[in-house]
Amino acid sequence: MTFRIRSATALAALSISMSGSAAFADVTPEQVWQDWQDYLEGFGYSIEASEAQSGDTLTVSDIALGIDIPEDQGSASIALDELVFTDNGDGTVKVSFPENMPMVINGTGPDGETVVTRLDYRTSGFEMSVAGDPDDMTYEYSAGSMTLALAGVETDGKSMDVGTASMTADNVAGKSRMATGDLRNVTQEFSAGPVTYALDVTDPEEGGQVLATGGYESVRFEGTGTLPEDVSSDDMAAMLEAGFTMDGRFTFENGTSQFSVEDEDGPMQGRTQSGGGTLDIAMNQEQLRYGAATRDMQMQLEGAGLPFPVELAMQTLAMDLTAPVSKSEEPRDFAASFKLSDFTMSEMLWAMFDPGQELPREPATLVLDIAGKARLLVDLLDPEQIETMEESDAAPGELNALTLNDLTLRLAGAELTGEGDFTFDNDDLESFDGMPAPQGTLDLKLVGGNSLLDKLIAIGILPEEQASGMRMMMGLFARPGEAEDELISTIEVNAEGQVLANGQRIK
Repeated sequence: MTFRIRSATALAALSISMSGSAAFADVTPEQVWQDWQDYLEGFGYSIEASEAQSGDTLTVSDIALGIDIPEDQGSASIALDELVFTDNGDGTVKVSFPENMPMVINGTGPDGETVVTRLDYRTSGFEMSVAGDPDDMTYEYSAGSMTLALAGVETDGKSMDVGTASMTADNVAGKSRMATGDLRNVTQEFSAGPVTYALDVTDPEEGGQVLATGGYESVRFEGTGTLPEDVSSDDMAAMLEAGFTMDGRFTFENGTSQFSVEDEDGPMQGRTQSGGGTLDIAMNQEQLRYGAATRDMQMQLEGAGLPFPVELAMQTLAMDLTAPVSKSEEPRDFAASFKLSDFTMSEMLWAMFDPGQELPREPATLVLDIAGKARLLVDLLDPEQIETMEESDAAPGELNALTLNDLTLRLAGAELTGEGDFTFDNDDLESFDGMPAPQGTLDLKLVGGNSLLDKLIAIGILPEEQASGMRMMMGLFARPGEAEDELISTIEVNAEGQVLANGQRIK
């Protein structure tokens, strides 16, 4: 994760930077170049370059950027023939990039072999201007296109023909601001579209081939971050303690993809399309948040292992996770959710197990939304602490509270819903066999459960004796509701460690 963050930030500093207007104080070419060096060196990059001044123009040539990949996994480098910083005469600076910037990643393969991956970063019609003052620079940039393409792979010095891979963003525009002080504050916005990719890769050992194309009609990003000075980016725990934060959102519109895979099991191909989606990521010393969602998604698959084409569709597919990352004396919030709404599949799939159409073909929905409080006993991003914990078999933290905000499962004419709230006593690990003793209530409601069992028996999926056992369990833990074929259950764990179902003690 830290290497990806450093690499993305380096490219942002080199090619996706920032601009402003002449209303700010003046900046000079030397100040802009010096700020870039300070920024990259603060992230652990080494910089070698030659500088030449001619009038109002600073030319930096033979630029080599290098960085070590964490955990002795190799290194990465970026080479630029030339950067030109030109004073515009109005207090702003124009920055010119070469159209091609080669990148090299030296890594270690799974068997200890040396792997060299070469990439080309190409731009067309790229323009950038910088305004502000030395401690507060704003950049504005645009490009007709930006492309990142695989240029070659070598293993132990031997070239390997693995195929081609590239990603291109057209109509690029963006603006960023960097303000330095005790922390470097960064604000960015970026847009492009269409954004496309193409992949034609062959496994040189196994011979399998992957072909894929796709992309989005448009992509946007908005985000902020704070970066500490003089803290190694290899130590994410130290960076967080020093004030590192990030908070950003990607927005995608109208995505499509087509792919085919050829391996020992035979060919498989498919395609997808969606109305778009979002990707959120945020991190600070207290917590990490990751969220992803897509809407109006459709998928078609056919080929090896499938007796006929498979078609799936869903209105929403989303997940969200918020979790603490640093040890603390007090419990901190966590949350997790998953949503799959209005899921449908083709009649061919239904006919495999329900040719008589006994089961309703209504769209299915699954929602799970939980939240709570927990206290971490270690820093999850500190490798030394994690290694010590694993060697001692100690628990990484304590669960203090858990709330079920929403449980909804709607499938084949039946619906299960629920909500609940529990606290946990971490001083009592005996009442529930090593688990912190819970206290709270869970409310559940099932509508159409018995009718669904009848249908499953009718189509031969569920044997009669198993269905009878299920009905007995529902009778034990549930009571009839007001509507037909409705069951309600209230599960309570009290302060004495007793477990009750609808007021009847079962533990």
